[in-house]
Amino acid sequence: MRFFSDNAAAVCPPVLQALVDANTLDTAYDGDAWSKRLDGAFSDLFGTQVRALWVPTGTAANCLALTALCPPHGGIVCHRDAHINCDEGGAPEFYTHGAKLLTATGPGAKLTPDAIRAVIDPIRNDVHQVQPHAISITNATEYGLVYTPDEVAAIGDLARARRLGLHMDGARFANAVAHCGCHPGDVTWRAGVDALSFGFVKNGGMSAEALVFFRPELADVTLYRRKRAGLLFSKGRYLAAQLLAMLENDVWLANARAANAGAGLLAAAAGDRLVHPVQANEVFLRATPEEAAALRALGFDFYDWAEGEVRLVTSWDQAEDAIRPLAQAIAAL
Repeated sequence: MRFFSDNAAAVCPPVLQALVDANTLDTAYDGDAWSKRLDGAFSDLFGTQVRALWVPTGTAANCLALTALCPPHGGIVCHRDAHINCDEGGAPEFYTHGAKLLTATGPGAKLTPDAIRAVIDPIRNDVHQVQPHAISITNATEYGLVYTPDEVAAIGDLARARRLGLHMDGARFANAVAHCGCHPGDVTWRAGVDALSFGFVKNGGMSAEALVFFRPELADVTLYRRKRAGLLFSKGRYLAAQLLAMLENDVWLANARAANAGAGLLAAAAGDRLVHPVQANEVFLRATPEEAAALRALGFDFYDWAEGEVRLVTSWDQAEDAIRPLAQAIAAL
């Protein structure tokens, strides 16, 4: 009955078992057997040589990635509704020691090359103005829309032409890949992405996210920044074990498909109440305060969003039988 956030979902069984299996003596920090397997496991997944670091939160992944791509005096282009702009308490600016977020607009929190050009083209090559150094996109976006490989590649081409780094906030990366059915490499490094914040906690993980560098050299200094930021866990094997468990047998993808399917049930019942197409596991509905109250009176929990809108988020562990009553209630409004 709870559709607030996939952050609140249960931890999936393979992750719990992996924690038990890792509960043995091994080297501290990231010198353990599990952490040493991350580069190879993620390289196999993406089909190219990468460096992969465990971090405890998506905020940490985003900020360490952006710090690798942008100096303190530079700017990072992102959507005005991006999580890094609206929901991280100034952490990107803090971690980068002052880099400026340069915000762009676009429907459904998606950026396009034209939207990015509208922000960076007026900037003079002048010490009096902050120069752009990176672009950050979110896939799936804050409104649940998915970038296709071609859409990312168009932004990647612009980034290379302007010598800008390209970061992808993939808090719901698994949901995006599940929707588009593409190879994970097609929507990342082959499309020009330099660094990916690969989300696992929303998708059945417990306390570990992955920071994946498609330019492996970026990881070298990031190891020092992770330590300096207080993010180097002494028993890092428990984080690495979670990530490896979700990569094994494509648990990450199966969980995302289940969450997406749940959102699809709600979307089918919503009809013209949908604010945005449902492409991942978030559903945004038009609902009056009275209609929202009626749904809550039936026991359903969710967030109010913009005026006259609510947000529903489905999770990997919600069976159809748990979602169908809400779908029926929406259809009956």
